[in-house]
Amino acid sequence: MAHEVEPSAQQNISITPLLRRLWPSPGENNVSAEEIAQAIALIFADQLSPVQTGALLTCLHFTGWDRRADVIAKCAEAMRAAASQIDRNSLVKVVEARGRPEGDYKGGLCDIVGTGGDSHHTFNISTTSSILASSLLLLSKHGNRASTSKSGSADLLNSTRPTAPNLMAVTPQSICKIYEKSNYAFLFAPVFHPGMKYVAPIRKELGWRTIFNLLGPLANPVEGNIEARILGVARRDIGPVFAEALQLSGARKAMVVCGEEDLDEISCAGQTYCWRLVDRSSHQSTPRDVDIESFAICAADFGLPAHALKDVSPGKEPHENAAILTKLLQNQLPRDDPIFHFVLMNTAALFVIAGVCEADTSDMGHGDDGKVIQERGPGGGRWKEGVRRARWAVESGEAWRQWTQFVEASNSFSTP
Repeated sequence: MAHEVEPSAQQNISITPLLRRLWPSPGENNVSAEEIAQAIALIFADQLSPVQTGALLTCLHFTGWDRRADVIAKCAEAMRAAASQIDRNSLVKVVEARGRPEGDYKGGLCDIVGTGGDSHHTFNISTTSSILASSLLLLSKHGNRASTSKSGSADLLNSTRPTAPNLMAVTPQSICKIYEKSNYAFLFAPVFHPGMKYVAPIRKELGWRTIFNLLGPLANPVEGNIEARILGVARRDIGPVFAEALQLSGARKAMVVCGEEDLDEISCAGQTYCWRLVDRSSHQSTPRDVDIESFAICAADFGLPAHALKDVSPGKEPHENAAILTKLLQNQLPRDDPIFHFVLMNTAALFVIAGVCEADTSDMGHGDDGKVIQERGPGGGRWKEGVRRARWAVESGEAWRQWTQFVEASNSFSTP
């Protein structure tokens, strides 16, 4: 993009030539995803003026180019490159020491995340499911404060009692120490993506969703070390786009989901549309060896009854949702509670995608009867086995144990 850049003020760089080509027909003007990503990268370095930043985001939105797989993948790569960097060698060592391979799960880091913006105000499902999943998997939950809901993932966790985790203390410098103590870590976006502060006020003033609403789920700071993930989107047409973006980014184990109600997680009410990445290679290879399979699942495939969204959408403040989370983790919710079922389904899906449900034997620990449910459902997944394992995470106390260890570890560090 060197020929597209005109130096202006000492700090800012002008992208006027690129903007002229972006509107109204970027395709006719041969604009590339790489050029767009390079322009986006200027934002993180505070080298793009607010006016040009707004113009760039507006062009991408109204041309639909912010919903192209190649653009999303390249811009997410630029966002990760601008993030505060983690010592990868140390991370690999602690993951190898801490991870517990089982079935097709190799013991690597996992994430479950949604794009948000579905306007349903359901309970914090992906955040709660991430904690349950840490009973068997290493979790790197990437999240932030609320954008379109009352209770974002960070708002929820900051409201937990009796002691909340110190999310600001989970940093590139402390993350490996956290994993020495717990399978769980919450990576608070403002800590790892300081450059996002330059675009925050512009996004607020624009008044519509921008490409940054889509980049978050692909901007996990430990990307490259993530073995498996569930990614929820709030629009069905975005599902295959995200699956392709993951494929282009080199992901090999992932599933993109969209509830038929335009819900950015697996729905407990109706069908959920799924796009699963399936690795066809037997060795490290290229994205072409990863296929995308699409299918639909519903509560019955998990062996659970359906529940109306109004029964899992308390619309409560963070401290009220945090009380529900604590009750769930302490096994104090009824076994047939709709929110509990909703969480079980989404946790089960991550277990399936990670590969632990492919094990034909089971020795999770105290309370595990060892009776693996080998029945397969849509997409070939052992969804009911995932639920069995998710129930065990709660009933054994293992999810609560991993959570309290994370809280304790995060509070052992001083805030930068």
